[in-house]
Amino acid sequence: MNGAAEARAGFGYDELDSTVRRLAGEISAAYPNGVQFVCVLKASIFFASDLLRRVCVPCSVDFLGISPYAPGTGRVRIVKDLDHDICGEDIVVLECMVDTGLTCSYILGELKRRGPASLEVCTLFDRRSRRIVPVPLRFVGYEAPAELLLGYGLGFAERYRNLPAVAVGDEEVVLANPDAYVEHLYRR
Repeated sequence: MNGAAEARAGFGYDELDSTVRRLAGEISAAYPNGVQFVCVLKASIFFASDLLRRVCVPCSVDFLGISPYAPGTGRVRIVKDLDHDICGEDIVVLECMVDTGLTCSYILGELKRRGPASLEVCTLFDRRSRRIVPVPLRFVGYEAPAELLLGYGLGFAERYRNLPAVAVGDEEVVLANPDAYVEHLYRR
């Protein structure tokens, strides 16, 4: 490929900000006495950061790191566990995207065993078109398109996560060259 590949616009900063504000309002209304968030690393960190600043009830946040799928097994594992006990707490899991539902289902199963008072999921992007396992999502920002999304925490080969907006890319292009969109997306 000669020159930079071009991704198309997906979700701009102002659009994302408006949706995050809406979700924060819904969560604040649902938990007037406070809530504890579990941010799933790495993709959700940008979404969580913006959301938490807009929640208007007492809240705390903890982080859960999940490994990528082990080749050929379809299994993930916890690589960074929560620092605090969630027993008896109202918990909202923050996911940037729920795709097949496999990872989210695993996380919900692990957390449910710890005895929270309630356990819900908030996702910025819900990609129902690829769902394999049904997952209850209480707070949803957008129904995600089937295409590759890059930015605002969503990355490919650890690139693009820090973009302030979400672009739509071509998976074949980044499989061939993970840096294909770097020049285009970082110089907007």
